[in-house]
Amino acid sequence: MLTIVLIDDDPISTFVTEKLIAKNVSQPCQFFKYQSAKTALKEINKINPNYLFLDLNMPEMTGWDFLDNFNPQNNEAQIYILSSSVDERDINKASKYQIVKDYLSKPLIKKYIQSIFN
Repeated sequence: MLTIVLIDDDPISTFVTEKLIAKNVSQPCQFFKYQSAKTALKEINKINPNYLFLDLNMPEMTGWDFLDNFNPQNNEAQIYILSSSVDERDINKASKYQIVKDYLSKPLIKKYIQSIFN
């Protein structure tokens, strides 16, 4: 079973992402959803996800703050930034994080899902 963490302060975006992944991935998936990056950071190592989708613009703790504080010791999670920002500066900044696999724009589309999970 695939374990997937969604970190986004927008519950509608999280709902849509979860449904799209579940519909387009052949393996069963277990989802952990967080509206707070701070809470996710505290619990992430207990979950040990296969995939993590991270929004950037959130209150309290941003996606950047999460990445700066995330210590992927025994965590093999493939991290994808999923943001509505198409700002080149954000895309370039994301590429500087070794643990970030890719920068995807919302909403997640079938083509992205297939390339990530195949």
